[in-house]
Amino acid sequence: MKATLQKEPRVTPEQTATFVSPEVNIFETKDGYVLEAELPGVNKDGLEITLEGNEVTITGHRHVEALPGETLFRESTDADYRRVFELDPAIDTVNVSARIEQGVLTLTLPKSERVKPRKISVD
Repeated sequence: MKATLQKEPRVTPEQTATFVSPEVNIFETKDGYVLEAELPGVNKDGLEITLEGNEVTITGHRHVEALPGETLFRESTDADYRRVFELDPAIDTVNVSARIEQGVLTLTLPKSERVKPRKISVD
């Protein structure tokens, strides 16, 4: 069973110019799933994670400092991040946890106890 499926974010035309999709990696462990999202320039205060029904939305607002001079060449953008994922019903949404360190968000999505393998003892 897949942990998450990316869903097209529901954004208005005005939002499409102000948000970019962060790159993510998703791993499955024996206890659940781990989603890592790269959010350079985002700290804990600029991070918003909402869980509504079976959708999790990650929004990261960058702290942009004024440049010390005239920009001659620029590949990065000042846009904020936004990405929406549809969660597998097997995820225990009550125990989802998150941490951000050096611009990398780690979202831990534990499997529900009812879907984890278990041993049944024989009498």
